[in-house]
Amino acid sequence: MYDYDLLVVGSANADLVIGVERRPGPGETVLGSDLSVHPGGKGGNQAVAAARLGARTALLARVGDDAHGRLLLDAQRAAGVDTAGVLCGGAPTGVALITVDPSGDNSIVVSPGANALLSPRDVRDAADLLRGTRVVSAQLEIPLETVAEVVRSTAPGTRFVLNPSPPVELPAEILAACDPLILNEHEARVVLAGQTGDGQTGDDPREWARALLALGPRSVVITLGARGALVADAVTTELVAAVPVRAVDTTGAGDAFTAALAWRLSTGAELSAAARYAARVGAAAVTEEGAQASFPTATEVAALGGATEGEAAE
Repeated sequence: MYDYDLLVVGSANADLVIGVERRPGPGETVLGSDLSVHPGGKGGNQAVAAARLGARTALLARVGDDAHGRLLLDAQRAAGVDTAGVLCGGAPTGVALITVDPSGDNSIVVSPGANALLSPRDVRDAADLLRGTRVVSAQLEIPLETVAEVVRSTAPGTRFVLNPSPPVELPAEILAACDPLILNEHEARVVLAGQTGDGQTGDDPREWARALLALGPRSVVITLGARGALVADAVTTELVAAVPVRAVDTTGAGDAFTAALAWRLSTGAELSAAARYAARVGAAAVTEEGAQASFPTATEVAALGGATEGEAAE
C-alpha cells in the first residue's frame, strides 16, 4: 500500500515576476510592471499542480529560514501537499527572476540558494518517502548528484520521471531510470548535443525522440508548445494534439504538464493517455497569470475538454 501517488524531489523558489513589453537586449534597460512575488520552483510547482488535481503528493526540497521559505511552505500546505520532507535552513530560499512579455512567453534566471544544498544524504534520510510512493518526479534545479541518489534510492516498482531542466549532460545511470524523460524542444536539443558531442540535432522531433531513446531512457516525451507533445518508447511514437487556448502566461506550464502526466501514470494510465490529460492541464495553466496560482483542479480540466482526434502514430 502506497502512502503517496507522487513524490516530487526538487526545487522550491520564490518567483519574482515583472511584465515587460519586450525583453531587454545586452546593455539595455526597459521599464516593466510592478514586481509580484509568487511561490514557485520546478519542484514546488509540480507538487502543487499534482495535489490540486487530487494526487496524494509529497515534496522533498530545501528552503531557507526566511520569509520566502515560509511563503513556499504555506503554499504547499494550502494545496494539500505533505511537507514533512521539506528541509529548512543553511542558505536563503532560492529565487527566480522572471520576465513575461505580452504574448505570455517568459525568460527566467534562477538563484538556487537553499536548493543547492539538497544533498544525497537528505535523499537517504527520506527513505520512508521514497518507499511509500508510486511515482518519483525530479528536475535539475537541485544538484545532479542528488538526482542520481534519488535514482539509486527509488524502490523497485516505483516509476521515475525526470524533466532535465535546466538541461545538462546526463549520466547513463540517470538516463536508464527515466520512464519517461520529459523535455521541451530547447531541452531536447541541448541534451542531444551534449550527449552526442557533435552539436547536430536536426529539426524533426521524431528523430530527436529516437536519438534520445538510444541514450537509454525507457520512454521519452517532448513537449512542442502549440503543436502538442511527442510520446515515444521502444515500440511506438505518437503525436498528442495540443488544446487550443489563448495564452496569458506560460510560466509553470511545463511543470503542470509534468505533474499531471506523472500523476496519471501513478493511476495506471498508459503513457499516451497520461500525456493527453497532461496536455489539457498544461493548456489550462497558460490561461491565467503566475505559476502555482494558474494550476487547475481536476474539475477545471474536465471543463476545458480537449479533443484527441488527429493524433498520429507510427
